[in-house]
Amino acid sequence: MKTPSLCIFAGTAEGRALAELLESQPVRVTACVATEYGEALLGPAERRTVRAGRLDEAGMEELFTRASFDLVIDATHPYASLVTEQLARACRTAGVEYLRLVRGASALPPEAVCLPDAAAAAEFLAGTKGNILLTTGSKDLACFSRMPGFGQRVYARVLPLAASLAACEEVGLAPAHRIAMQGPFSEEMNLATLHTVGARYLVTKDGGAPGGFAAKAAAAQKAGAKLVVIGRPPQPEGLSFQETAAYLNQKFGLGLSVPCQKEELL
Repeated sequence: MKTPSLCIFAGTAEGRALAELLESQPVRVTACVATEYGEALLGPAERRTVRAGRLDEAGMEELFTRASFDLVIDATHPYASLVTEQLARACRTAGVEYLRLVRGASALPPEAVCLPDAAAAAEFLAGTKGNILLTTGSKDLACFSRMPGFGQRVYARVLPLAASLAACEEVGLAPAHRIAMQGPFSEEMNLATLHTVGARYLVTKDGGAPGGFAAKAAAAQKAGAKLVVIGRPPQPEGLSFQETAAYLNQKFGLGLSVPCQKEELL
């Protein structure tokens, strides 16, 4: 009997958790991550290969056709909408089954300011006063860099990667305003950071439970900082972590066992 071959785009906590959960199962897994940092977080195993590096749609299609996967699981971030679109199209072209692992959305506090994108958040903050803690990553820094007083008001928490620090350098953010750390962070850590930089605003995406959204929201409330949330792009239909495990059990005859709350895995 042929050993099932799965491909997981595993740049998120739940993607890595699924790849690790499958280690004990009779399947071969190719885990795709965008960076060397992601590769370090999820190393190879006996039946797992890790592929590091960004793929465009043509590269995805070539990989899927060459490897003849039985299933491609899209466990990318809820805000990586372009990658999700490309993965779905590449699977259709290559004739490979596609499954979207969906991260649940958070309950937003009623006092939060919800905006559709980074540009709208920057426009809103331009009309305010006080320091700002950005926790949206380095990709959106350029949008905020056009704000008046950007260099004085903004503190950016980014991943401890050379590319992230280079993005800070490119927009002229001083070293004292760069916080290079790997999350997710506890409520206590978020609160300490807000107090340290004197932030009156905390800017975040809805990263759900794996992204530590609730801890950020609670810390902002305790610190008296306004929570500014960049809304999620429209999400395709998909399965939760538990539903994905159940589907794999049914489709491939596996014995995956998942706790009642997927957060326990992450």
